Amino acid sequence: MVTSKIRYINNLLNKKEISCTELTNKYLEKIQEENKNLNAYVKVTEEEALIVAKKVDEKISSKGHLMPLEGIPMTLKDNISTKNIETTCCSKILKGYVPIYDATVWETLKSQNAVLLGKSNMDEFAMGSSCETSCFGGALNPHNLKHVAGGSSGGVSSAVGGNIAVYGLGSDTGGSIRQPASFCGLVGLKPTYGAVSRYGLIAYASSFDQIGPIAHTVEDAAIIHDTISLYDKKDATSCANKGIMTADKLNDSIKGKKIGIAKEYFEGIRDDVKESILQAIKIYEDLGAEIIYFELPELKYSLSVYYILACAEASSNLGRYDGIRYGYKASHYNDLNEMICKTRSEGFGKEVKRRILLGTYVLSAGYYDAYYKKAQKLRGTLVRAFKNAFTKCDVILAPTVPMTAFELNFTSIDPVETYLTDICTVPVNIAGLPAVSIPCGFDSNGLPIGMQIIGNSFEEHKILNIAYQYEKQVGDKIYKNIELGVKL
Repeated sequence: MVTSKIRYINNLLNKKEISCTELTNKYLEKIQEENKNLNAYVKVTEEEALIVAKKVDEKISSKGHLMPLEGIPMTLKDNISTKNIETTCCSKILKGYVPIYDATVWETLKSQNAVLLGKSNMDEFAMGSSCETSCFGGALNPHNLKHVAGGSSGGVSSAVGGNIAVYGLGSDTGGSIRQPASFCGLVGLKPTYGAVSRYGLIAYASSFDQIGPIAHTVEDAAIIHDTISLYDKKDATSCANKGIMTADKLNDSIKGKKIGIAKEYFEGIRDDVKESILQAIKIYEDLGAEIIYFELPELKYSLSVYYILACAEASSNLGRYDGIRYGYKASHYNDLNEMICKTRSEGFGKEVKRRILLGTYVLSAGYYDAYYKKAQKLRGTLVRAFKNAFTKCDVILAPTVPMTAFELNFTSIDPVETYLTDICTVPVNIAGLPAVSIPCGFDSNGLPIGMQIIGNSFEEHKILNIAYQYEKQVGDKIYKNIELGVKL
């Protein structure tokens, strides 16, 4: 039986078997040892972490009972704003930028005395599938340092998978939580669009971005989700909490539940990935679930729709980085126009510039109707297709990524090929649906394979329940790399 790492550590703290300061120091020591190999952290917040740990110890001494995430050492992706702590999006253009406010998710966790160990590495402005577009160099896969951790939340998955954080928050625009979770053998939850506040998340594509957890187990992901999925008046897209606590629904029976399998999700998938998911389907059948096979032909449009719309939004969102208000500024220029041009040319990396150019192109006169407007119409078609699919089934089961973690420098050899790794994840973001990636096996090189469970809007409790029932069955065979914290 897989044990919740968060509950395990919470129990140790409440029973005074270890102090929060001792626990935090152990994680900080391990970061010092391991981060030079993993490159998971771009900034370690030792001083801030120890101040909070001391507060937690004082609460325990006064016999106060800890909240679920109180005193638990964690990390944040470096595009989540942290007051008085540098937040760079791993881009040269934002080096030295220190926010004057906290993102709502961090404000919520901070109010519960979560221990922030540091800010995690990521693809620059969350644009990438390998973490290699980071100006700090990419985070590496803890299963094999010759392979990527995934992207764009690669630093979070590397830190959690390498046991130098208990959990972390990432952002998912087209699969950026689920893909690195799959590559590193972790659980990654992309909540429904609007379920978690985006206030303070530095935007890539505002109608796609969503914050969510990367953790070791389904129960851990549920605990974190229940904490951060709150209505926020500062986010115009935030929706009122539906009142269903996902952690309370994990043990519901899935007998008779309908699990949908869309054949299009399995086209172009590597054989070992497909085989692992077929074995998972068999386990669900043994648990009494009904497997429903159907077609979802609209999926073939998803990659094109995603890259047109996301890049269009990126070209608009990133227009604010001009060298005048904050961040990097070119040192030599003759006039204002040259200063802005040089600042953006020098400050942004190749991948970010590629996507800004694509976005600007599809929004330009003469091409707006042919690309952007058509993509928006197809987005509506995909939303309706998913809505219709959920009249046939409770959830949809699919691969998370067509392959396991690729080797370093794969993206520089063929950047277009890496876009294809998003084929299974982007439909969820287009439709604003929740999805969770969970481990379901290993390839011949020992690299993790992930599958995702997709649900209807605001039905996180369903996908996490179905994921948890699988997790209970496979146990330590799939989750063999979990450590219940650093050596205590």
